[in-house]
Amino acid sequence: MTSSAAPEAERGDDVVRQMGSSHVSDLPAECLLEAAVSLKGQVVDATWTAEGRRCVDPTACTGLLGTALVCLRSYEATGSEEDLRLCTEIVDTCTVVSRTCERHLTFLSGKAGTYALGAVVANYRNDQARQHFYLDLFFEVASDPTLPVGPEEGGFGMPYELLHGRAGFLYAALFINKHLGPETIPSEILDPVVESVLAGGRAGSSDNPDCPLMYRWHGTRYLGAAHGLAGILHVLLHFPHSDEDLGRIRGAIKYLIRNRFSHSANYPSSEGNPRDLLVQWSHGAGGVGIMLCKAAQVFPGDREIYDAAIEAGETVWKRGLNHNVGLSDGIAGNAYAFLSLYRLTKEDMYLERAKAFAYFLYHNYAKLIACNQTSAAESSYSLFQGAAGVACLWFDLISPEDARFPGFEL
Repeated sequence: MTSSAAPEAERGDDVVRQMGSSHVSDLPAECLLEAAVSLKGQVVDATWTAEGRRCVDPTACTGLLGTALVCLRSYEATGSEEDLRLCTEIVDTCTVVSRTCERHLTFLSGKAGTYALGAVVANYRNDQARQHFYLDLFFEVASDPTLPVGPEEGGFGMPYELLHGRAGFLYAALFINKHLGPETIPSEILDPVVESVLAGGRAGSSDNPDCPLMYRWHGTRYLGAAHGLAGILHVLLHFPHSDEDLGRIRGAIKYLIRNRFSHSANYPSSEGNPRDLLVQWSHGAGGVGIMLCKAAQVFPGDREIYDAAIEAGETVWKRGLNHNVGLSDGIAGNAYAFLSLYRLTKEDMYLERAKAFAYFLYHNYAKLIACNQTSAAESSYSLFQGAAGVACLWFDLISPEDARFPGFEL
């Protein structure tokens, strides 16, 4: 997901000083929960009720499925059965459109996300018939013959990245297996897709021996979470691998670390790009930092990876309070980098930093939205570019140990 650079706002510690450190710590949790419920209601009204309960865009990233996801987060935080019923209704409507869409097979931008969420919500409602219906649809997606074919550089298959490619399909399967149990989507289906991603990475690195896995999207070697290496590696880190393939994954992570900007510890949006502009989830330290937190868990003795995760968090703290609100390119997405560090390190400092970003949004949301009215109106309510993502962050801060970046973490 591309983005133009937004002017930098204050650094995180400047904002804490302006708000007062006690103000950051002492905003009652019920106030944040109330704000999250209210914002979720605005998202539902704008994207569902006002649209006549119709679906044009069924995707999680920018479309109606993002509304369903924020309803699910609301249910998990509040126990509201109405939220769960509403989530089911929205997913069913998205399914009608998704079944006619042939473009993408991913969680965030394709039908796999619709079917994965449908199965999970049916499980919450103890509706076995509906769960089997959605799992059958997911297995239809999984049977797509291009998924295990590769590498793309040989003229076959599909991209590898998270938003539109194989990594996004694998995330959808992991999402199902997390909620419904291991092997709900069996390894015999997923292993050939994982191998195709590894094969594509090996082929993509053939002209760069310093990086054992590399990928292109529209001809560019992106490095960030949305379209690039960090997002693909983050998904791969959730699967078992041979020692040889684990070595390649670790080598690609080390390559990313070596190629960060030395003066800022931020990450280029693409290989060789000299512009140190974007500090966000889609491109830059926000998304790379979350991947590094996962890598530090997979490689617990690797101090270089652990230190790089800490360093990425410092970069987000200094430069991640930008003028966008959403998960992809804005403050809400960057706050999740601190929540990942909090789970990794158990240090309260990172939870306080996540709260500082969340409370900045709490006090400045309307003003920030007003400053970004040039974007499409529907985007201002979407999961990745607008209000739905902010609401998810606020819900997640009610139970930060369980917080996960929607559509990226598990």
